[in-house]
Amino acid sequence: MEKLDGNSLDLINTKIESLKQLFPEVITEGKVDFNKLKLILGGDIETYKEKYEFTWHGKTQALKMAQTQSTGTLRPDKQSSKNWDASENLYIEGDNLEVLKLLQKSYFGKIKVIYIDPPYNTGQDFVYKDDFKDNIKNYKEITEQFNKVNSETSGRFHTDWLNMLYPRLKLARTLLKEDGTIFISIDVNEVHNLRKIADEIFGEANFIEEIIWEKKFSPQNDAKYFSLNHETILCYAKNKEKFMRILLPMTEEQRARYKNPDDDPRGPWQSDNLTVATYNADYDYPITTPSGKMISPTNGRCWSTSKERMQELIKDNRIWFGKDGSNTPRIKRFLSEIQQGRVPISLWYHEEVGHTQSASQELKRLFEDKKYFDFPKPVELIKRCLHISSENDNDIVLDFFSGSGTTAHAVMKLNSEDGKKRKFIMIQLDEPTKETSNAYKAGYKDICEIGKDRINRAGDLIIQETGKKDLDSGYKVFKLDSSNVKPWDPNIENLEEGMLEQLENIKEDRTNEDLLFEILLKLGIPLTTQIEEFYFNGRLIYSIAFGAALICLENEIDLKIVNEMIKLKPEDFDIKVIFKESGFINDTVKTNVIQTLKKNGINDIRAV
Repeated sequence: MEKLDGNSLDLINTKIESLKQLFPEVITEGKVDFNKLKLILGGDIETYKEKYEFTWHGKTQALKMAQTQSTGTLRPDKQSSKNWDASENLYIEGDNLEVLKLLQKSYFGKIKVIYIDPPYNTGQDFVYKDDFKDNIKNYKEITEQFNKVNSETSGRFHTDWLNMLYPRLKLARTLLKEDGTIFISIDVNEVHNLRKIADEIFGEANFIEEIIWEKKFSPQNDAKYFSLNHETILCYAKNKEKFMRILLPMTEEQRARYKNPDDDPRGPWQSDNLTVATYNADYDYPITTPSGKMISPTNGRCWSTSKERMQELIKDNRIWFGKDGSNTPRIKRFLSEIQQGRVPISLWYHEEVGHTQSASQELKRLFEDKKYFDFPKPVELIKRCLHISSENDNDIVLDFFSGSGTTAHAVMKLNSEDGKKRKFIMIQLDEPTKETSNAYKAGYKDICEIGKDRINRAGDLIIQETGKKDLDSGYKVFKLDSSNVKPWDPNIENLEEGMLEQLENIKEDRTNEDLLFEILLKLGIPLTTQIEEFYFNGRLIYSIAFGAALICLENEIDLKIVNEMIKLKPEDFDIKVIFKESGFINDTVKTNVIQTLKKNGINDIRAV
């Protein structure tokens, strides 16, 4: 019986396997022969000691941190969830570095859009202090601290900020689909450094645009030098060749340009110039207007089409000569025949996507005029990012600096407008609120409580205003924790007592449901996958994804319950069967169970 791997995805071996597919000759006994790789690459390898690169103190360790596997887990919290049974959204509480590692197997290459608004490194909002050796322990220490931010001096160290963001972006990239995109909000403090590390992680060739967002609606007249009225959003694709930019909806002003003065049955249109500057003598000919007037192109120009094609267009009523029939001819562009939309521009004005004050007003509206969160982003701003990059049902949107939950709000609002079923995954460090804050006094003990309540209120309001009761405004809550399985400790003082404890290797304060979701993560099954429950003689069998995996975590497993599990086996595909290592009555029963399952065509049998 195979032991279930308790680690997150091994990114190093994954990359070695990819390299093996390209250059099998450079892999020897699972190791990369770099000398041979250099030889194969020939002149494409950089050999100069002095070369263009971006580096800083701690970069190597930050890279290792992204590649180090996690042994943690995500524990379900149904009590603080909303509509647990039906929702396909996730809200995950914990250090996003560890959570991103834990999501690798289940969501590798499945995220369509990532939006993040990371700390801006102002010295007042930087709480992430990673520990290379034990980030789970480090996470628990962070969330128990009262003084959570760096000093003004320490907070402005670029290296601290780079070491925090670099491994998180490395992990985020692996989660993106091949046609996926990431949008990163940033201000002037780190935009130059962010551009460099993003170029390295995503590739300069996959840079899409630097977007300027007008964050203020009026200048700051008391500014010492300039009134800083903008922030930046960097947009990168996972693979630019596969990224398909989506047109934005036309504005009311743009639609108003289309009229129908001649009652054309094809509907509203606007006229367009028929001449071009590139001269072609064959396209330089006179046209007789309906009023009898002869019109030729102006000097140096010609018509944009041949004389024969022009006559076809006139016959089809696609040429406009003005109301009196004597104007210079122009072609009619019908609204019904064009790709209705507009190309996104790199300047996003507050009239369309909101500003910092409108974002605060959105939150105050939801929280009955109370202010619980500083510097939120407007819903319309993030909706614009989603408009450009996501138009399909079941696209997954990830935000691993979730904050007040604006991204989740934007996903729900856009779904209510276009009828799609995008899903969101929000990740947020459960950073305690300050005891002097309005949020703490209102009963919110950490930022996650504010974020979840914001999603609750926003979802309810959207349904109330739109009447779309089928909108998924719920979410499943999971919390980062250490593994449910006890680690083996050979140095325990009382070895006999320790061995007896290991016979029951599941921690005492954990439930079967905790263990179930850890198994899903380690198998690479999404956390929102359908789970059916079947009871036999008072014992529970889980059927995952219509029988793709059958899991029984009960004690005293015997052949009767195994035969019941065999009945649940689908006929058309192979499945996995998983038990608790300590769940069998004895070793003889365990052996018989394995043989019985194999006789019935089930060969993937694992224990945890």
